[in-house]
Amino acid sequence: MNPTYDFSGRVAFVTGASSGMGLATARAFADAGAAVTLADVDAEALDAAEAELRAAGHRVLGVRCDVADEDQIAAAVAATVEAFDGLDFAYNNAGVQSPATDAADEAAEVFDRVNAINLRGIWASMKHELAQMRAQGFGAIVNCSSLGGLVGNPGRAAYHASKHGVLGLTQSAALEYAPRGVRINAICPGTIETPMVARMIDSGDLDADDAAASQPIGRLGTAEEMAAAVLWLCSPAASFVVGIALPVDGGYTAR
Repeated sequence: MNPTYDFSGRVAFVTGASSGMGLATARAFADAGAAVTLADVDAEALDAAEAELRAAGHRVLGVRCDVADEDQIAAAVAATVEAFDGLDFAYNNAGVQSPATDAADEAAEVFDRVNAINLRGIWASMKHELAQMRAQGFGAIVNCSSLGGLVGNPGRAAYHASKHGVLGLTQSAALEYAPRGVRINAICPGTIETPMVARMIDSGDLDADDAAASQPIGRLGTAEEMAAAVLWLCSPAASFVVGIALPVDGGYTAR
C-alpha cells in the first residue's frame, strides 16, 4: 500500500500528462486533493485525461503544450497560476525516445528533436515554474530523467545525452533554490509499462522479455510506481531531500 498525502488546497503542474507516467502522477496528485494542470501536446488524449479527472470530481485544467516551445510552457504555467492562484508542485515528465541507432549514423535532426523535448523542454518548464515559486518562496519540482541519465546504452546516445543533461539541470538548480524554499529533485525510471514503451516493443525496437530480465526485480515497472516516487519527493516526508537523482528502476543501476 502506498502512503497517502493530503494535498488539499495545493496546486500541481504535470507535463506529458495525457498518458503513462504523467497521467498516473496527475491522478495521484488529484486523488490526494490537489488541483492539477495537465499539459500535453496530444490534444485528443489530453481532452480524454481531463474529462476523466473532472468526472471523478477533481479540479483540473487541461492545456495543450509543446514543451519544446518555451512560449507555450510559459503560457501553461501562467494559466495554472491564474486558474488556481499558485503553483506548489511540478512534475516535468514530457519526453520522447528515438529508435536505436549507431552513433555514427545518428541524424542531427533526431538528436535535436530528442534534446529539444527531453532536455530543453525540462529547462523551459523549470525556468517558468521557478519564477512563480521564487515569488512565493516555496515549492517542489521533480524532473523526469531515466536510468539513461545514470548509465550509457549502445544505440541510445542522443536519448542518454538528454537524460544526463536533465540531472545536471536538476542538481545545479537544486543548489541555487534550496535556500529559497524550493526543493528540486529527479527520478530515474527504469523500463516502465507506458504507451511509449509499448510502441517500442510493437516496433521491434525493444524486447519486452529482455527488458524485464535486465531489471533485477524481474519485471517492468508501472506508471503508478513512478507516481508514488514523485509524490513522496513533493511531500513533507522528503523535506530534507534536495538535488537527488532517485533510481526507480527495479535495481537496474545497482548492478
